[in-house]
Amino acid sequence: MKTAVIYWSGTGNTEAMAKAVAEGANAELFAVSEFKGDIADYDRVAFGCPSMGDEVLEDSEFEPFFSEIESKLSGKTIALFGSYGWGDGQWMRDWCERCKTVGATVIGNEGLIVNEAPDAAALDSCKALGTKLAG
Repeated sequence: MKTAVIYWSGTGNTEAMAKAVAEGANAELFAVSEFKGDIADYDRVAFGCPSMGDEVLEDSEFEPFFSEIESKLSGKTIALFGSYGWGDGQWMRDWCERCKTVGATVIGNEGLIVNEAPDAAALDSCKALGTKLAG
């Protein structure tokens, strides 16, 4: 099974989470700006993006990328994760619903969110998410 972890990180918090998810899943790891492949080539994918602005996905790199590939997620098992500094996680609930609407199966029916920098327990949760993604 071919698995990828694709993320955007501004402060390094979501990057740390992505590395832990990739470790748990034994997956290929890509910053969104580095991903040049075809999402259809991956059986399972984890996506990571922090909450930005008014609890939305980062809009200069990640949102355009995700909008372009989301129609290819139908039938795929995916995981969603990210960090936040304010709010209550509405961006993640919206993102999960968006993915379910296109036919993706979101692991645990919800994403994994961490307030600010992930601590050791949060990184363990990220590794566990990766393990679940790998199946």
